[in-house]
Amino acid sequence: MNAQSDERDEVASRLSSHSVAAEAPEGERELGSRAPAFVKASRPLHLSWQVGVFVVGLAVVVAGIFMLPLPGPGWLVIFGGMAIWATEFVWAQLVLRWTRRKVTEAAQRAMDPKVRRRNVILTVTGLVIIAALVCVYVWKFGFAMPWKISQ
Repeated sequence: MNAQSDERDEVASRLSSHSVAAEAPEGERELGSRAPAFVKASRPLHLSWQVGVFVVGLAVVVAGIFMLPLPGPGWLVIFGGMAIWATEFVWAQLVLRWTRRKVTEAAQRAMDPKVRRRNVILTVTGLVIIAALVCVYVWKFGFAMPWKISQ
């Protein structure tokens, strides 16, 4: 029974990897594990490899989550952890492909002259509002810091 289920798993993985590879856009790598061949050859070794990759990726993602409110490149570290997971797990590879596609689309939209003009106008408007608020504050309280103002 174990040999039959192993055969079924192997056939299913070949079929799924073949159909997923056919759907992959040009220039992108095939989905699946990138572990060395000697690791893939032994099921217990491959499973322990996957656990190790998951733990290391989880540690990096958690560090990135801590960096979001703290000083540090939080999102960059989170995507680094996802990249570590993507070396072994198909779901992480799909998430990274989706993220890469969305970032590329956003960059292309940002280069549109109408969008760039709108962004410049919004930025200038925001800076004028902030400058006006700073001027009102300085006019009313002088150059005193907010925590040193007496009522």
